Amino acid sequence: MELIDVVDENNQLTGQVEERWTAYEKGLWRRTVSCWIMNKKGEVLLQKRTANKKRNPNKWAKTGGQVDSGETVEEAIYREVKEEIGVEIPKNQIKVIAIYKSDDKNKRFAYNFIFTVNYKISDYILQPEEVQEVKYFSIEELELAKKNDDKNYTFCNWDTDDFYREMKLLKNKREELRKEESYEIR
Repeated sequence: MELIDVVDENNQLTGQVEERWTAYEKGLWRRTVSCWIMNKKGEVLLQKRTANKKRNPNKWAKTGGQVDSGETVEEAIYREVKEEIGVEIPKNQIKVIAIYKSDDKNKRFAYNFIFTVNYKISDYILQPEEVQEVKYFSIEELELAKKNDDKNYTFCNWDTDDFYREMKLLKNKREELRKEESYEIR
């Protein structure tokens, strides 16, 4: 059973603790975490959710999950990455890049992160209950998937500005990496 801390509509802890799915069914506010994992080429890692997932089975998603009761968002993203794809993210990169407040029944404050890593696909150790596959995608591939309204992806709400905000963040990070690389070559 996954217990989560309930927050109010202003993202303040209420002191209430609920089971994850009970909180969802009751429409209670909670905190979630997700991250983009970017390699040195500027590609981002997505994981394909398993067929047994309650929400969005067999879809490509970012790594992430719920913030457990008593846990910080930083502890949560570190734990989720380690559990789901079996690698450690650089602790010095754990900085929230955006917090999105949902505007639907799935009431949550979604904390987002971007990490840069040197991992190859073969380095990832997948949690079989959660993840069936991982793959690096170019930002342009993700933009094409949205343009084609490809329903095999679930990393953000395509019907809002979320997608464009996320792609802008990724492009900025990719540009930073390119500048760092050109600086190192000199």
